[in-house]
Amino acid sequence: MPRYKLIIEYDGTPFSGWQIQDNAPTVQGAMEAAVKAICGEDARVHGSGRTDAGVHALAQVAHCDIAKTFPPGRLRDGLNAHLRPHPIGVLSAEVVADDFEARFSAKKRHYRYRITNHRANLALDIKRSWRVPRRLDTDAMHVAAQRLLGKHDFTTFRDTECQAKSPEKTLDQLDVVRQGDEISILTSARSFLHSQVRSMVGSLVWVGEGRWTADDLAAALAARARAACGPVAPPDGLYLVKVDY
Repeated sequence: MPRYKLIIEYDGTPFSGWQIQDNAPTVQGAMEAAVKAICGEDARVHGSGRTDAGVHALAQVAHCDIAKTFPPGRLRDGLNAHLRPHPIGVLSAEVVADDFEARFSAKKRHYRYRITNHRANLALDIKRSWRVPRRLDTDAMHVAAQRLLGKHDFTTFRDTECQAKSPEKTLDQLDVVRQGDEISILTSARSFLHSQVRSMVGSLVWVGEGRWTADDLAAALAARARAACGPVAPPDGLYLVKVDY
């Protein structure tokens, strides 16, 4: 049975996340309905990670096993035809080895968080960026962010309902970059805890506003307590950018 690797982009706004749920629209549910529409099979579409409700993806990776053989380009086009009008696009499809796993074969995941740092209301980026009207000190944010790099117990930045077996993760990148009023927080790791990126972003915004120092952020990490976390950033600005294999 052929195994297909899919690269998918989506606007997460109308979905209750990636993972299929009863009585709620999900990206995985839409993908599996599209697969069934073109081949009549109930095939599970496995994603590289479970993006939360409202979170977007520029290049989510998934795999599925389909008994019927398709030329990859035809599978891509067929899925896109049946995904309309959902804001989901299959960018590519390819046949891969049977031991390829979208989730477990991944070596690193890359996320970007977008902040629009101006006083005007969002117009074109509604639900696609977090508007923070107060001017943020991005230099201070970047310096503080480096305190979170490396292997740590990230309990402080972990959702209370996180199902990961261990709170320890190794953070490889956490950069804060400004271009005009656009701030990007770029982060990479092999894997992340539930809500870890949004929790780190919210705490970094407190640093940018002058409420916290780099030492305060480091102390919050060392506390290993969810109550020590700053605010959790909304899902609107979070994008899964790329997955390395």
